Amino acid sequence: MLYRRIARPLFFGMAGRDAESIHGRVLGGLAAASRSPALTRAVAMAGELSAGPIPSSLAREVFGLRFPNPIGLAAGFDKNAVAIPALAALGFGFVEVGTVTRLPQPGNPRPRLFRIVSDEALINRMGFNNDGAQVVAARLAGLPRQSIPIGVSLGKSKVTPLDDAIDDYLGSLDLLYAWGDYFAVNISSPNTPGLRDLQARDRLDALLSALMARLRERAAAAGRAQPKPLLVKVAPDLDDAALDDVVDVCLARGASGLVAVNTTIARDGLGAWVPRELREQAGGLSGRPLHARAAEVVARLHRLAGDRLPIIGCGGVFHGDDARRLFDAGASLIQLYTSFIYEGPNVARDICHDLLAEVAPSPTPPPLTRERG
Repeated sequence: MLYRRIARPLFFGMAGRDAESIHGRVLGGLAAASRSPALTRAVAMAGELSAGPIPSSLAREVFGLRFPNPIGLAAGFDKNAVAIPALAALGFGFVEVGTVTRLPQPGNPRPRLFRIVSDEALINRMGFNNDGAQVVAARLAGLPRQSIPIGVSLGKSKVTPLDDAIDDYLGSLDLLYAWGDYFAVNISSPNTPGLRDLQARDRLDALLSALMARLRERAAAAGRAQPKPLLVKVAPDLDDAALDDVVDVCLARGASGLVAVNTTIARDGLGAWVPRELREQAGGLSGRPLHARAAEVVARLHRLAGDRLPIIGCGGVFHGDDARRLFDAGASLIQLYTSFIYEGPNVARDICHDLLAEVAPSPTPPPLTRERG
């Protein structure tokens, strides 16, 4: 409540600064806290004092990994893995960094991030701005062991031709392999030209075949019984036939799960009051207007795959009721991003407490062990 009444109006009202600049300042503060164990502990203590500790009864095991709670931070917030300790201290049960590309790239021209406050939504056309796989891998290597799983979202470098995408993804995977607990293949962002073509059945089959083969090779070399989990992130704009194809290919190639959904190019979820200049901004829409479609996609994917492909549900999750809707549709875990901007630093803790009365506790799995190498 304090965030919504005081901090958010201050952030949103900063004159002369666009949404991305404010995001940079907040991320910079979290990065600074992450470099100091004392500050990281202070972040955790402040969260527990204001929102309460997260009970261990919410822990669950998915993809063979232990998640201390099911509410994670989606890729896009911490693209370069600079703030993981502070984000874990805020109560997230897992953090997905990236999207990371093989080559460093600046992304699309600014401005490229827009708030639609009336609908609690964002439009972004960031374009995978990141430091590149080599730099992000070195940064992850310097982190102390984390108490939560760390996912890495992998994307295609913009300058890489579509026909060379497989080598591009493999290059990123090789560099980041030691430091990710799971990997998500981002082939569904609307902000890299041609990227969504990789969702077509033949291209997806070739890509997953290559990535799973590499993961099995790395697992065998490290003496692991199973390869690290590989997930596919899907677009909400796919029709039913295309979603069916994604499930078929994932099952055939041995993928571990799905992330549903990415941002949408549709605007029909926006209210009629949203100004035309905002409605017509190019990019992907996230937040509350995406929630209904996210639930539809999660439900269809779950009907097709059942428990064979656990789903991370993502899209318009602000409160416990939103999370329950995705769980009821078939999700095993939840990710959020836009609600972190609108609800503030306690959003993961608040949702966890909302869930306590409704979600039956899972058996406590064994402690997470992170195998590196």
